[in-house]
Amino acid sequence: MTPQERPDRDNLADTGLSETPAERVSYLRAGHTLKSWLFTTDHKRIAILYLISITFFFFVGGAAAALVRLDLLTPAGDLLSNEGYNRAFTLHGVIMVWFFLIPSIPNTFGNFLVPLMIGARDLAFPRLNLLSWYIFVLAGLFTLAVLILGGVDTGWTFYTPLSSMFAHGQVVLAATAVFVAGFSSILTGLNFIVTVHKLRCPGMTWDRLPLFVWSIYATSLILVLATPVLSITLALIAAERLFGLGVFDPAVGGDPLLYQHLFWFYSHPAVYIMVLPALGVVSELVAAAARKPVFGYAFVAGSSMAIAVLGFFVWGHHMFVSGQSMYASAVFSFLSIAVAIPSGVKVYNWTATLYKGHISLDPPFLFAMAFIGLFVVGGLTGLILAMLAVDVHVHDTYFVVAHFHYIMVGGAVSAFFGALHFWWPKMFGRCYSLVWGRLSALLIFLGFNLTFFPQFLLGYLGMPRRYHVYPPEFQVLHVLSSAGAGILGLAYLMPFAYLFYALRYGPPAGDNPWGVTGLEWQTRSPPPKHNFETVPVVDGPPYDYHIEMEGDEDG
Repeated sequence: MTPQERPDRDNLADTGLSETPAERVSYLRAGHTLKSWLFTTDHKRIAILYLISITFFFFVGGAAAALVRLDLLTPAGDLLSNEGYNRAFTLHGVIMVWFFLIPSIPNTFGNFLVPLMIGARDLAFPRLNLLSWYIFVLAGLFTLAVLILGGVDTGWTFYTPLSSMFAHGQVVLAATAVFVAGFSSILTGLNFIVTVHKLRCPGMTWDRLPLFVWSIYATSLILVLATPVLSITLALIAAERLFGLGVFDPAVGGDPLLYQHLFWFYSHPAVYIMVLPALGVVSELVAAAARKPVFGYAFVAGSSMAIAVLGFFVWGHHMFVSGQSMYASAVFSFLSIAVAIPSGVKVYNWTATLYKGHISLDPPFLFAMAFIGLFVVGGLTGLILAMLAVDVHVHDTYFVVAHFHYIMVGGAVSAFFGALHFWWPKMFGRCYSLVWGRLSALLIFLGFNLTFFPQFLLGYLGMPRRYHVYPPEFQVLHVLSSAGAGILGLAYLMPFAYLFYALRYGPPAGDNPWGVTGLEWQTRSPPPKHNFETVPVVDGPPYDYHIEMEGDEDG
C-alpha cells in the first residue's frame, strides 16, 4: 500500500496487506519475561513502560481532583477539612504536573516515535533512557507516598514563605522527590537532542524532519536548560527549612520574591514542555486527516523553536501583583503577548492545511479538533491575563484555574489521546472501535467545557482559587463544574476500556492503516526490535501527498 491509497475508514484492519510471517518477531514478542521488560534498552518498550506509569499517575491525580470537586459541591466545604482540602489539591497539582503532563507525550510518544520518524535503530543512549524511566518511577512513587502518608499543603508551586517557614507537611521530602524527578527530564531531553543531531537516516535533512520531531527537539532544549533551575530552587527550600539559611527569609536578609522569580523562570517554560509536544502531535494529525502537506512547514517548525526561546522571557507575568516595578510588568506584559504570535502561526497554518482537504472524522482527528478549539480559548484568555489591568482583577481566581486547564488539560491531554488513537495500531498492531473512539472524543470535549467554562465566570465574579468555603451565590456554577467533572472522568475511562479490549480482541492492523506518510508507517506493525529491516533513505519532503493532490481538481 502506498501512502496515497486510502483504506476503508470504518475498519482499521489490514485491507489487502500480506500478513506478517510468524518468524518476523516484533518488539512486543522479543522476550516475554518481566526481566526482559524491566531491563530492556529498546526505546519502544521503554515508551510502553512510561505509558503504563503515567497512566497510573493520571488516575491518581484525577482521583484527587474528583475529591476536590466533590468537596466544592456545597458552600460549607462539608467533605474535607481546611488542611485536607489543601493537601488534596496539592496532591492533584504535584502528580498531574510533574508526573503526567510534563512526561506524557515526550516520554511516551517521543520515546516510541522519534527514532522511527528519523530512521534510527534506537535513541542515542539506550541505557540512559532506561535509567531515566527508573528515576521517574522511583521519584513518582516516593512523591506519592509523601503526599498521601505525610501530606503537603503548599500547593504544587511550593511558594515561600509558606513552604520555607510555616507549612507543617512533608515539604522537604516532597521537594526532594520532585528534585530527583528532574534528573529524568534532563536525561530524556539530552537523549533526544543527541539523537536528532546524530542518528538521522540518509536524506533526513533538517528541512525534512517531521513536525513532531521538531516539537520534541524544542521541548528537549527547554528540559535541559530550565530543569536545573527548578532543582536548585527546591534544594534551596530544603536548605532553608533544615539549616535556616537566609535565602528566602527576609528576617535574615533573604527575599521571598526571589523564589517566585526562580520558580517561574522554570515553570513558565515548563508550560511549553507540556504543550509543545502536543502542538507537534496536532500537526501530524491535521496533515493525516486532510491528506495534504502542512501549510507553511518552515513557519510551523520555526514557531516551535520561537516558542521555546520566548518561553524563557515571560515568567514575570505571574508576578504582576507581587510588587515588581511597573516598568518590569509592562515589559513582561509585552513579551507575554508576543509569545502568542508563534502559537497563532500554528493555528492559522493548521486551518490552511485543512482547507479543501480530504477530511476524515476519525477519532485522532476529532481529538485534534478538540485540541485546536480548547487551545484557542486558552490562548485568548492567556492574552487577557497578560493585560496588567485585567490581571489585577482576576489574579489568583478561578479565571486563572480555567485558563491553565484549557491549555494543559483540554489541550495537552486531548493531544495525548489523539496521539494514542493515531499511533495505537503501530504500537500494538491491533485495531480499536472507531465508533467508541468518536464517542469518547465527543464526551471529553463536552465534559471538559462543562467543567472549566463555568470557572471563567467564577473567577470574573471574584471567586478565589484554593478556597473550599465560598459564598452561596457561587454554588450553581460550582455544581455545573462538578457535574462536568463527572462526565469528564467517565469519558477519560472509556478509551482505556476499549483500547485494553483491543489489545486482545482487536483485529490485526496493517502496516499503514491510515494510509499516510512518514517513516514510522513504512515498517511493520508492531515494529521489529530494531525498527527497520534495512536502513531507510529519505528522498522527498515530509507529508508528501502530491500524487493525490495533483489528481484533485479543487486542490
